[in-house]
Amino acid sequence: MFPATEFLHHLRSSWQASTFVKLTLSEPEHPQKGPRNLKARPVELKEGRRLCLVHCFPTRETTQNHPPEEGTQLLADALTRDWRRAHLFTTAGDFLFQRQRSGHITVRAQRPTFLTPPSLQHDRIHPEQAALAREPFLQKLGVTNARGLPRPGKAGKLRQIQRFSELLGHLLDECGRKNQNTLRVADMGAGKGYLTFALALALRQRAWSAEIVGIEARPELVAASNSAARELGFPELRFEVGQINQWHPPQDIDVLVALHACNTATDDALFQGISHHATLLLTSPCCHQELRPQLSPPPLLAPLLDHGILLERQAEILTDGIRALLLELHGYRTKVFEFVEPEHSGKNLMLAAIRRESGGRPEASLRSELRNLFEAFQIRHQRLAQNLGEMP
Repeated sequence: MFPATEFLHHLRSSWQASTFVKLTLSEPEHPQKGPRNLKARPVELKEGRRLCLVHCFPTRETTQNHPPEEGTQLLADALTRDWRRAHLFTTAGDFLFQRQRSGHITVRAQRPTFLTPPSLQHDRIHPEQAALAREPFLQKLGVTNARGLPRPGKAGKLRQIQRFSELLGHLLDECGRKNQNTLRVADMGAGKGYLTFALALALRQRAWSAEIVGIEARPELVAASNSAARELGFPELRFEVGQINQWHPPQDIDVLVALHACNTATDDALFQGISHHATLLLTSPCCHQELRPQLSPPPLLAPLLDHGILLERQAEILTDGIRALLLELHGYRTKVFEFVEPEHSGKNLMLAAIRRESGGRPEASLRSELRNLFEAFQIRHQRLAQNLGEMP
């Protein structure tokens, strides 16, 4: 079986077996002319199960729901004509498709990221989600309907927002209110503003005065979020067009959030938080691409990391472990934990860092650990370490 045919077979069979979770197409053949990503997921509508295709342009997204055969054929055509990379997620396994510029195609199988099929019933909701689900901002942003129930395909998103609100509440309480000044809060890579509004709500519930800014590169999303903030009565909330690494706040900030900032954008967000003396940093890293091409494992680990999937996971562990060490070195107490259950998001690791008043391990010891890691795996560059001037 040819590689492309094999990949399309996995796509169609996973749909028929109800193990299909989602598919992402990336690396477009003509990036200047069309969307930069194409995402597919199953949804349950009145007409039955449908394949939802989301075309992600730099400043907008378009969504269309197709009957299964029609949708899978559209994906097959798009893959063979318009995209060089695809990632298929199923509960039986993940499959990576890559077409080189030379035309050579590879398909690589991996252990499944998601262990249970996605829920297609958008009117099912956990009891603990009910209060948050009734918040008007979620209806305005298209997550829930007028009854406070998740819209098609949004149950996982609602669970992420609900879990984020829980974690944020605990961390804010742990940080405590250091003074009565207005809190300055930044959400880096705010997207459609789901979590930015959740931030505002969490601070309101504590009667904490706040000024919250969401930084987002897509002007269309910024305009829509600002309009929603005005309509819903959130005067403390505003959105600005900008890139994470180019944002320059007029003064220090207290809380910085960056969830699913891709690759080194997480490092840029952490650097912004450290540089502007944030008390709380909350990040959920995504798309760890920087270290893997550099890694040369130490001899003891070389036999284990000869497998591509294990090397990929080692790169993710190293990336986030280095970030945690750098945060500790620069005065933060850091926690690394699962953000949400794997069935809701494959990128579910969270780094939460709270600035210490004092104490911590000796800087010399931390720098020695960093140096040993960089030398052991022959790491030549890492974005946060470079930004902080901590490259060995």
